Order: sequence, then C-alpha cells, then structure tokens
Amino acid sequence: MVAEDTALGRGVGLLLALEGEHALVRDGLGVIEIARIVGRDKGQVSRGLKTLAALGLVDRDPDTLDYRLGWRVFAMAAQAGDRRLLTVASPVLRELVASLGETAHLSVMTGGEVLTVLSEPSPNAVRASGWSGRRVPAHCTSAGRALLFDHDRAALDALYPGGALPPGGPQAPGDVEELARRLASARAEGHALTSEELEPGLVAVAAPIRDFRGRIVAALNVSGPKFRFEDGLEGAGQETRRAADELSSRLGWGAHESRTAA
Repeated sequence: MVAEDTALGRGVGLLLALEGEHALVRDGLGVIEIARIVGRDKGQVSRGLKTLAALGLVDRDPDTLDYRLGWRVFAMAAQAGDRRLLTVASPVLRELVASLGETAHLSVMTGGEVLTVLSEPSPNAVRASGWSGRRVPAHCTSAGRALLFDHDRAALDALYPGGALPPGGPQAPGDVEELARRLASARAEGHALTSEELEPGLVAVAAPIRDFRGRIVAALNVSGPKFRFEDGLEGAGQETRRAADELSSRLGWGAHESRTAA
C-alpha cells in the first residue's frame, strides 16, 4: 500500500479522487473540490495536478478548468487489460471444457469477422475443430453475436451496408433485419446460442467480456457437435455467461459500482 504522505501517494490520491462517482457525473472536478476530497492544501493539489497533466495522466478542460482522468490512464489500463485477459482466460477455458466437455474459445472482433485468439480443446474424439488464428463471419457465430451485443440497428447497418450478409451455414440469418432480431433475443438472455448457423452439425454458446469501461473486448464461447451438445445448450449458455462475467470482473468491470455501493 502506498503511503499517503509520499509524493507517489499524493499523486495516486489525486487520481483516485478523479475516479470517483462525483467526478464521473460532472465529467471532472475543480482544484478546490479535489483539495477538499483529498484533505490537502489547494496550492499543493494544484501543483500535483499540473505534474500529472504534463504526464498525460489527467486532462484539464480549457473552458471550465476542471480536471478529469487523462488519455494515458485509459491507454495504460487498456493495454494491461488485454494482457491480463489472455492470462486469466486460460484457466477459465479449461474449467469450461472440464464442466461441459466441449471446446472453449476466447475470441475478439476484427471488422465484421471473429478471430479466435485462444482455444482449449474438448477431450472427445468428435469435437469442434481448433479455431485459433482463424477468422469467421460475426453474423452467424455465437461469439460474433456476443461481440455485437452493444450494436444498435444503426451500427449493424453501418457494419453491413445494404442489409446483405456474407454466406453462412444452413440456419444463418439472411439479412440484417433477421440478425437484429436474433441479436435482441440473445441480448435479453445475456448469452447467444447458435445452431448450424456457421456450418451443418455445429452448435455453440457465447457471452461477452467487458473491460473496466464496460466496453465489450472479447467473447467467451463453447462449441460442439449438435448430436451431443444441443440438449444442454441453454444450461451451457448460462454457465458460459457466468464465466464471462467473472473475466469481466477481473478486468475491472463492476468494480467501480461495487465501491460506490459500499
């Protein structure tokens, strides 16, 4: 724990003050209010904020003169989150495979496609093939649907101009209108289920993973052959959602709300 009477401790205290709910609601705080929150002299706080601003850790509004957290804080957090996600996701994938018996994946969005960055194979001889490094369409996969959770109709139209979708499996949505309906249903459930939308005989479940800002940064999904996995698909969806929520929590999503409630 950083001692508050050190220069480092005082700087961290200023950053924590700007992370608080009041600062978020107002989109920044003035020097006097920050000084009141941290219990320090206004002049001392002003000098500390100027140092943090020079480092890009806080920004000052030129009109209101209020301070807010700077771009560099978010850039550092995003980079740390990406690395942390890969580290913490691996054991979660193994746990899902042990529980559900099917292949588990961690996927991200690149344009209108889904890229699998990490996979844990099923122990079964008949299983979904390894997808690591492979790109597949977002509109006809469970991972893609989870990654599209925050896309409204306007965003979908921008992603798929003209309303046409790339070819998919036998049960893939035929146009953006149908994709929007399926996406709304998945969003209401908190997880996405797909059956033969990518290819015949393949079913899958997925749920989104959010970072400390609440942005969807990845999807956790489990896929397997229809003859074995379809009957337990809804329960698998709920379990996958719980696992994705746990990964989101480890990335900082919900932590601010928990502190505020406390």
